[in-house]
Amino acid sequence: MDLIIIIFLLGGLFLGWSLGANDAANVFGTAVGTRMVKFKTAALVCSVFVILGAIISGAGTTETLGKLGAINALPGAFAACVAAGLSVYIMTKFGLPVSTTQAIVGAIVGWNIYTGSSINIKILFIILSTWVLCPIIAALIAILFFILTKQILRKCNWHLLRLDAYTRTALLIVGAFGAYSLGANNIANVMGVFVPISPFTDIHFMNVFTFSSKEQLFLLGGIAIAVGVFTYSKKVMFTVGNDLLKLSPQAAFVVVLAHSIVLFLFASQGISNFLHSINLPAIPLVPVSSSQAVVGAVIGIGILKGGKEVQWDIAGKISIGWFLLPVMAALISFIILFVLQNIFNQTVHF
Repeated sequence: MDLIIIIFLLGGLFLGWSLGANDAANVFGTAVGTRMVKFKTAALVCSVFVILGAIISGAGTTETLGKLGAINALPGAFAACVAAGLSVYIMTKFGLPVSTTQAIVGAIVGWNIYTGSSINIKILFIILSTWVLCPIIAALIAILFFILTKQILRKCNWHLLRLDAYTRTALLIVGAFGAYSLGANNIANVMGVFVPISPFTDIHFMNVFTFSSKEQLFLLGGIAIAVGVFTYSKKVMFTVGNDLLKLSPQAAFVVVLAHSIVLFLFASQGISNFLHSINLPAIPLVPVSSSQAVVGAVIGIGILKGGKEVQWDIAGKISIGWFLLPVMAALISFIILFVLQNIFNQTVHF
């Protein structure tokens, strides 16, 4: 592979690392924050399943994101990914759980504006609407499952040690589901801009199995996410798991479950096709914010408890980060594109 292609792909890998560093907190932050699961165990399970989710179920959201802005030059894709990755990294330094979805959308819009390309307003509206719906849906699901969980625990009346063991196991299982959903839904953020210009070719194994160029990109992105999980996600995990609302281990389970269901719904081509087949509105296959999902779920439980235990000042800081992030990503994208085109003489748009 050409060296220049490898250099440009590093932009996507950097964004994948940033996603793993920040969004892994949304999968295992509550479990680690409540000391029910060790960080190393959480990081290992998260890494394996995020890669599987990316390869197996990552195609649907990638297609939608590509319609927002079809970046058709590797330097342009590189600029968008680096801009999004830098934005997420800055927010991660402050311990804020932000959204790589918002970052890459902001970066793509920045590319559209810089190159004079048209923005698909319909797709942009669908994506923006999910930013509002995502935390609300997560909060409602969390409230429902929290009530159900309390009723089940009351009826079963398990011994404390048995309950503790069951809870740890449940957190690992739902964390694996959450990591799979994260990979399926958010790999579009990491490698979506490279799909139309993939430097890879399909690999055929004895005319039985084909490892497509898209799946190769998703594997690379999934590995980058896994590296981010291991190297830099601990601080944000404790922000989600401890600072926003003190959660019981059972509440932590409900939060991760609600978050995982929301991400899976917006990534599942099977569910979307089924709803369409019975003449119901199909769920849009868009990369949604895992940070918004988990924060919405946490606040949902907090509201169910009366709302007094929620640290609203921290919730406010997180919300400000959500608004600033896409704007920051668009500006950084604009600057990088200008530098690449005018200083390094790179073609950022055909």
